[in-house]
Amino acid sequence: MPDFKTIANFRKDNGPAICAECRRFIELCRQLKLFSQALVAVDGSKFKAVNNRDRNFTGAKMQPRMEHIEAGINRYMASLDLADQAEAATDQGKSARLKEKIAALKQRMQQLQEIDVVVQAARDKQISTKPRPS
Repeated sequence: MPDFKTIANFRKDNGPAICAECRRFIELCRQLKLFSQALVAVDGSKFKAVNNRDRNFTGAKMQPRMEHIEAGINRYMASLDLADQAEAATDQGKSARLKEKIAALKQRMQQLQEIDVVVQAARDKQISTKPRPS
């Protein structure tokens, strides 16, 4: 069985001949009346999925997400408690970073709670948010 590189090289080396053979095949199919009047188009476009895990919310998904964030907050709080007990000068920077992470997680929790209200009000108990601009 040829590997991908062999096939790629064959297509690269024989591109015009492959196109000509495809053209002849289509002409043969038309002569044999194998095509109907239906139109089919194929292209190689790729699009980023809009309905990915981070933008799709259902009632069943909300609780585990909130629990995951709550566990993260608890983990950071425990780290803060350890930093408070040590009270070393080097832990001040770590303490500040942990507080920032806790604040970010609390903000995300608030967002999820707001989204949960919208999910519960939705007809099919599901929403998909728009992607953020990059």
